[in-house]
Amino acid sequence: MNQTRTFLIFAWLMVATLLWMEWGKEQRAPVPVADTAAAIAGPDASIPGAPASAAVPGAVPVAPAAPAVGAIPGMGATPAAAVDGLLQVRTDVLDLALRGGVVARVDLLRFPQTRDDGSAPVRLFDDAPARFFAAQSGWVSQGNAAPTHEAGFQPESAQQQYQLAAGSDTLEVPFVWHGPDGVSIRRVYVFTRGSYAIDVRDTVYNKSDALWQGHVYRQLIRLPLAVKSGWTNPESFSFNGATWFSAVDGYSRRKYDDFVGDGPLNQVQTGGWLAMLQHHFFSAWIPQPTDEVTVSLQSTPGAGGAPLYLVREVGPGVSVAPDGQASTSARLWVGPKLVGQIKAQGVPGLDRAVDYSRFSIFAFLGEGLFWILNKLHGLFQNWGWSIIGLVMLVKLVLFPLSKAQYQSMAKMRKFQPRIAQLKERYGDDKQKFQVAMMELYKKEKINPVGGCLPVLLQMPIFLALYWVLLESVELRHAPWMLWIQDLTARDPYFILPVVNIAVMWATQKLTPMVGMDPMQQKMMQLMPLVFGVFMVFFPAGLVLYWVTNGSLGLLQQWWLIRRYADKPAKPGDTGTAVAKK
Repeated sequence: MNQTRTFLIFAWLMVATLLWMEWGKEQRAPVPVADTAAAIAGPDASIPGAPASAAVPGAVPVAPAAPAVGAIPGMGATPAAAVDGLLQVRTDVLDLALRGGVVARVDLLRFPQTRDDGSAPVRLFDDAPARFFAAQSGWVSQGNAAPTHEAGFQPESAQQQYQLAAGSDTLEVPFVWHGPDGVSIRRVYVFTRGSYAIDVRDTVYNKSDALWQGHVYRQLIRLPLAVKSGWTNPESFSFNGATWFSAVDGYSRRKYDDFVGDGPLNQVQTGGWLAMLQHHFFSAWIPQPTDEVTVSLQSTPGAGGAPLYLVREVGPGVSVAPDGQASTSARLWVGPKLVGQIKAQGVPGLDRAVDYSRFSIFAFLGEGLFWILNKLHGLFQNWGWSIIGLVMLVKLVLFPLSKAQYQSMAKMRKFQPRIAQLKERYGDDKQKFQVAMMELYKKEKINPVGGCLPVLLQMPIFLALYWVLLESVELRHAPWMLWIQDLTARDPYFILPVVNIAVMWATQKLTPMVGMDPMQQKMMQLMPLVFGVFMVFFPAGLVLYWVTNGSLGLLQQWWLIRRYADKPAKPGDTGTAVAKK
């Protein structure tokens, strides 16, 4: 198979894949939120899947569910009222507002919304009704009073603003709840310099004369972002929804529209984590590795009737004897998908929050490609040159296959006159023509699909890199040089796409279209333009990869064709007997 046909295969595979991705989004109609409020557990309901009470001292009874998620602080109030009672906390990377059981607002100080000077930072958590997103945590108890995320926790001091001091590595913000029966719970938010992980530590002090039992719950709740659909908007292909991970069941995810349609979730797991993902950023609750929790998904109408989506974990349970105390803690991640910091948490599977693809093969390749890119970035200190370096490494690895490809092409070119003779001899008898041609291939040891393998191997690499460039916040607003100042956005002047078209055109011209009928030749002449225009709105980093790949391939093809080129076989050369059959 010659180079033009392998290029055609690649182009159509690429187009078909992206069209399939777009079709999948269009076919998934929004799921109505009919009567979902009834599915939300109220203050007196039981938590499905919670461990039952044992008949031994210290057993934790079945806890009632967390308060109804419809009663969210600030959702039904005006924006001015929503900020009442919030403490302001600022570190070197976060600017946030806290209410005892709610992280209500978070700005990511190192991530501006745009490249414009003075751009406001990205706001991940938001208490504005139109962009609501929050982390909430509280306690539930079957027979005792307990603080919820809505009410109970109060600031331990009169201080209203906290800031990480110069020279300090940590900052603590304490809250306390005092129950009516001598039980109190002290909650401390611990912030660490340079970190997007917040430690949330609860300590229960029982000064009563009776056993106190309860469960801690932690949840993320949000109104999903509106994302413009279409293949011209790469952000629309990024996963938006809830994910969770356990050592037993591995990584799972569910889009917001599928919360109800895919059935209820009440999964008991030990450790793991749960999260809500969006393009470049996410938030996650991470319990202790030995904590048994029950993970559930819920949906309920919010302000204005728009659905709110919630992912929750309940547990662990604690049992505190009179004059005793017990502690439990978890980490709340709220920030960017920085692979290095995520892996530094030491949490199994948390790096899957950088969701390169729903397909495991592309996720695996994406992780590997980013690892190589990251190493190259350490060398070049520039993501654009790192992409070019990656192309060179891929070309080096695939060179033996490319060499075999062009050897196969040269050999097939030599026997094109013979194949033309066979076609003329057998005319419209396609079956006899195919038999004779395969006998010729077998006799001359020609592999007719030998040229396809390098292209087919590059296809998953190309698609995996698409998701890497789409998901990697490290490349967000990252410049290459000159006019390319954001590798995850399209080329503002379309220079790279034009160069890409020129490279594909030159590659096509270098490859003879022997044996093609006029219609195929016309199609191939249009392919550089069609495929080049198709990539106009792709991220500049992806087009840079393809331009570099095409340019090196063009140079490689020119050199290998010159090296392995041979004169066409004449009718009297080896294999004439086949032609005469």
